[in-house]
Amino acid sequence: MKYTVYTLFPQLISLWAQEALLGRANEKGVISLDARDLRKFANDKHNRVDDTPYGGGAGMVIRVDVAVRAIEEIRAETPPPDEIILLSPVGEPLSQPMVEELAGKDHLCLIAGRYEGFDARLEAYVSREVSIGDFVLMGGEVAALALIEATARLIPGVLGAADSHHQDSFSTGLLDYPEYTRPTSFDGIAVPEILLSGHHQKIRSWRRKQALQRTLERRPDLLDSAELTDEDRAYLEELRNET
Repeated sequence: MKYTVYTLFPQLISLWAQEALLGRANEKGVISLDARDLRKFANDKHNRVDDTPYGGGAGMVIRVDVAVRAIEEIRAETPPPDEIILLSPVGEPLSQPMVEELAGKDHLCLIAGRYEGFDARLEAYVSREVSIGDFVLMGGEVAALALIEATARLIPGVLGAADSHHQDSFSTGLLDYPEYTRPTSFDGIAVPEILLSGHHQKIRSWRRKQALQRTLERRPDLLDSAELTDEDRAYLEELRNET
C-alpha cells in the first residue's frame, strides 16, 4: 500500500511513520508513506496558501487553487491513486467497514487541512470526504494518521500475527472481549478462572458472551448490524431479561 499525504506540516506525518509497527512496515517496504508540503503549490513569493473567507468570519481558509495543483500532481503519476480523500469534520464517519474497503486499495492520497479548512470548491476534486468523529481538531494530520494506522494494520506483513486483527472491536460487528495477562491477581481482582482452564472451546464461548455483553451495555447500536447466531440472540435476550 502506498500513502501520499498533502499537508502544511509534512514532518508531523513523517516522524509518526518512523516509529513502532508503522515504522517497521515502512522500512520493510510493506507500505510506503510520502508526506508532501502543500506550500510548494503556492504561487507567490511568500508561499501563501490561505486567505480570508468571503463573507467575513474568523480564521483563514486554504485556497482551492493551491489544493487542486497538488491533486493535479498526484493524478499525473502512473498509476494515479485509487482514492483522493479529504479529511474533514463534515465527511463520512470513518468506520471499520470503510477501513476494510480502503485497505484493499493500492494507493491512497490523503489531504489534511488546517485553519478553517479548505475552500468548499475543493470537494468537487476529491473522491470522498472522511471524518474521524464529531469533534474538531487543530488540523487534519491526526485524522490522516488514524486512517493510515487503521488501514495499514489490515495489510499482510504489518502486524506480527497475520490474523491478530480478526477479533478486534468492530471487526466482528461487536466490541472486543476483555483481555487479561499476568499477574493472575491484582489488588484483589483475579483473572477469570475460565481463562486459566486450558479448555479452548469453553474459552471461545466465554469470550463470545463477553463481547455480546459489552456491546449490549456500551454500544447497543452495533447489535442492529452485527452478524448474530441464534445462540447469540438467545444469550442477549437472557441479558436483557436480567436487567
